Amino acid sequence: MPSISGKRLDLYKNFKFVVKFAGKDVAGVSKVSGLKRTTEVIEHRTGGDPSTVYKSPGQSKYDPITLERGVSKDPDFEQWANKVWALGGSPEVSLADFRKDITIEVRDEAGQKATSYNVFGCWVSEYQALPDLDASANAVAIEYIKIENEGWERA
Repeated sequence: MPSISGKRLDLYKNFKFVVKFAGKDVAGVSKVSGLKRTTEVIEHRTGGDPSTVYKSPGQSKYDPITLERGVSKDPDFEQWANKVWALGGSPEVSLADFRKDITIEVRDEAGQKATSYNVFGCWVSEYQALPDLDASANAVAIEYIKIENEGWERA
């Protein structure tokens, strides 16, 4: 069906996307959890009106994002996760560069960038290097990271 206004009518699919750290494509990412923001509701009332409750926005928080990909020789997930973890419990963890901004690009059917989101102040709070291994299974081994963030915006 042709568009009357010349703008796209159909929606973008959720299987074409690219994740970037510092402008570099991250290899093999097969799944990204949704971007979600929740704003706390503060209820209050005035002293002269005990029957009406008013609502105001409070603090906003951003849910963690998970990235999944097949296990490979690419060490990007592990190296980033190691920024907040000290080998052998050593106290010499340097938190100087553990935060990264990432970009999630949604692509159209032709593989062209349709829209993107910049996610700010990201750091790895959980890292899974290997899943459960099962010799009788027929699946790809998946590694994942859970990323805490300080917000996102459409680019």
